[in-house]
Amino acid sequence: MKKLLLSTIMIIILSSCGTVKTTAESSTDSSPEDATYGFTEKNPVKVGGVGNGPLNERNYLNALTGPNGEKVSYERDGSCCEFKSKNSPFGMGLLDRYAVTYEGKKDTVIIYLNMYDKAKTMAPVGFKMK
Repeated sequence: MKKLLLSTIMIIILSSCGTVKTTAESSTDSSPEDATYGFTEKNPVKVGGVGNGPLNERNYLNALTGPNGEKVSYERDGSCCEFKSKNSPFGMGLLDRYAVTYEGKKDTVIIYLNMYDKAKTMAPVGFKMK
């Protein structure tokens, strides 16, 4: 009986050590159908996963490249734009704003990220995904 109990406990412990993918499903499509994707608070990139939201945001931004594979750099520019979300513990969320550019790009663009809701992610117009 002790061996059976010990075996069961070991199986439970070992099976709980599995990994879970924490990033939103991404697409290698060159650009979305909507040119406002990611560039407006009305159409943010939904990276999903409140518990892993900041990590998902960084994973998404690290997967972006310039149109010819240039390395992207980004800096968080604060939060804004309250919205309703069933995935937020409070029923409301804020978007995160990131200033994004890449080597050779003369200007910086603002990309809006939603860390509460999840959808297939794509590269905004002018960017690609690794």
